[in-house]
Amino acid sequence: MMAHSPVALAVALSCLGSLACVSIGEDEAPRRPPNIVYVMSDELGYYELSHMGHPYIQTPRIDELAAGGMRFTQALAGSSLCAPTRCVLMTGKHSGHTSVRTNGGGTPLREGEETIASVLKEAGYATGGFGKWGCGGRGSTGVPEEHGFDEFFGYYDQVHAHSYYPPYLIRNSEEVPLDGNIGGRSGGTYSQYEIVKEAREFIRESADGPFFCYLPLTPPHGLFDIPDDDPAWALYADEPWPESARRYAAMVTMLDRQVGGIVDLIDELGLRDDTLIIFCGDNGGNDYFKSPEAPRGFHAANVDPRTGVEFRGRKGTLYEGGLRVSMIANWPGRIEGGAVSDLLWYFGDVLPTLAELAGATAPTDIDGISVSPTLLGDPQRQGAHEYLYWELGQKRAVRMGPWKAVRPGKGKAWELYHLGRDVSEAQDLALSEVGVLERLKGFAMDAHTPQLEGIFYDRSGHERDRAAKWGTSPDKPTPKNKAPKAK
Repeated sequence: MMAHSPVALAVALSCLGSLACVSIGEDEAPRRPPNIVYVMSDELGYYELSHMGHPYIQTPRIDELAAGGMRFTQALAGSSLCAPTRCVLMTGKHSGHTSVRTNGGGTPLREGEETIASVLKEAGYATGGFGKWGCGGRGSTGVPEEHGFDEFFGYYDQVHAHSYYPPYLIRNSEEVPLDGNIGGRSGGTYSQYEIVKEAREFIRESADGPFFCYLPLTPPHGLFDIPDDDPAWALYADEPWPESARRYAAMVTMLDRQVGGIVDLIDELGLRDDTLIIFCGDNGGNDYFKSPEAPRGFHAANVDPRTGVEFRGRKGTLYEGGLRVSMIANWPGRIEGGAVSDLLWYFGDVLPTLAELAGATAPTDIDGISVSPTLLGDPQRQGAHEYLYWELGQKRAVRMGPWKAVRPGKGKAWELYHLGRDVSEAQDLALSEVGVLERLKGFAMDAHTPQLEGIFYDRSGHERDRAAKWGTSPDKPTPKNKAPKAK
């Protein structure tokens, strides 16, 4: 047996069970836990990035992350709408167990419910969130500062987040006024700029690390508004497309530029090799800007531009069009560049993955599993789910390997698809594969538990935030702001 020096043995023992700390030799110090930057784009479609072959939208900086990291082809959202998908992501629980299963915008997490941020904070991380929360409005048990975030700046409520010119944003439940804004579609301060600026400041202030920077950024969702002097708008302003389609494309390219700026900042701070960056969409894309010539929307978020093969459904459904998301992980020296993985995983797996990489302890009541072996090039050690489960109102979906069962609504019959042969979910096999369907229906029955939401102590701030989409009064929207502004 090979003898080990006391130094190497001590380092090895200290790192046992944690992928965040690796001993290579006597003269090398243990690797520090990684900084984690998690960027999530609101409603970005699977095929709306240029490295996926999109013919119109330009995303060179996100493409660089994909080229230098790992891209996943079968990453699935926690749900197909904003609030429930965020809850699955934050808690590591599937939507049969989560406290937020509807899309009301302010449904709260329960008091004391653990999240990625609380797990990482316990492990010594600085924790900051910047963007759209969606897991508890002001005055509730679900506010982010009560679930592990040292700081959260942006929107707590989804309706508030529809406007890029609200009168104020929120920092730890306090209002931060935005100069020149009254709500609606124009104003003096573009909220997305302020959110990204605050995120950059958090990264600078936390550079001694480790830090968790959660960026659930709003573009391209909401009112499709971008300042005319933004560099991204110049790329699309003269295209012969509907204006909303041009604004949407410009918002995605703006987001791409801002993601690139954060990567550049991390480089500037000398932290690139110590930082895991993850980029994803929050749920499946929408069929925006449809026409007879473009029945799946002008940008065709769920249509492969190279082959024409479609994902069925869209945001709000539990078909692949509602659940399949872009997912990229980049960590120089740790994640192989240019890798493409077909691993089947979903948002519930993010918490245990980040916990393992950080040397933290994940809660025991979660449904997710760590995918860190796949990220770090050790697929033989990768665990797998027996099944994945989603519910949204009366809709249900279950995934077992290539098999997927879908109940599209209350009173609707269960459908069954083999995604390995039919990714478009066009051929229902429910009548010919009865045994498979019954097994998946059994999983669905076992997975569902009654929903137990958090509570509101005081709804006044939450209702004010919802009204702030068009102004600060809970009364009717201001008519002049409700109509799209001509540009």
